[in-house]
Amino acid sequence: MKSKREDLDSIVYSCYTQLSRQGEHFVSDHVLSYQIAGDLILNDGFNNYSAKDGSIRFLRRNQLLKFTKQPPPEGEFKSLSIYLNQQILKDFSVEYNLISEKKEYNKPLCLLNGSLQFQNYMNSLLLYHHLGKLSDPRLVDLKIKEGLILLLEEEPGLKNILFDFNEPGKIDIEAFMNKNFHFNVNLDRFAYLTGRSLATFKRDFEKIFGITPGKWLIQKRLQEARYLILEKGKMASEIYLDLGFEDLSHFSFAFKKHYGSSPSKII
Repeated sequence: MKSKREDLDSIVYSCYTQLSRQGEHFVSDHVLSYQIAGDLILNDGFNNYSAKDGSIRFLRRNQLLKFTKQPPPEGEFKSLSIYLNQQILKDFSVEYNLISEKKEYNKPLCLLNGSLQFQNYMNSLLLYHHLGKLSDPRLVDLKIKEGLILLLEEEPGLKNILFDFNEPGKIDIEAFMNKNFHFNVNLDRFAYLTGRSLATFKRDFEKIFGITPGKWLIQKRLQEARYLILEKGKMASEIYLDLGFEDLSHFSFAFKKHYGSSPSKII
């Protein structure tokens, strides 16, 4: 088995041959991505979003997502992604006089599958990649600008998040944590996404939950695990990753310590 990721500054070509590749990711930059081969399933904590061969998607920044990458039978999972960092977008907004109107946009992603011009654009990028042309920063800069122009033509409302350069504002910790407790990220990431410093996050968290964030996360994940095992008939090996545990042994140890029995013995 092999995996390959070719990072060409802001444009990344990925290729995996594993039967499946699961993980979770903090999306720090907006991403415009082309699904060349294989299936991709994204989960934002509530819903699954599936992408098949040939699909094109836009992911907004500052969100948590879980992903599963599935290569086609006896083939390779392939994707081409454009990372739109804040400096790229600031330069573009100045050049084209684009300003965010601060309208709310809560969708985790936007699908662009029906656009022939976007398909042609992505295929041109793929051709340049195969020819080794994407090592030229001048060409990369032009292709990113072209992609942004096409994106705004297809979805004009994306202007309001592409060119909003503010950091996340303070939001309801309780609602956010109940949605995202199963993401295995550091506390400073949770703090950032709720619009707080780490110290303020910890203080506000304890006021609401009456317990430290670390202890609450373990308890919440274990409560969900017990429910899934007893009520849904799930096996520990099926759920530990989805609940934010790094490995099965860590999950089993924490579960037994909390409930007095291993996951397999409470059924």
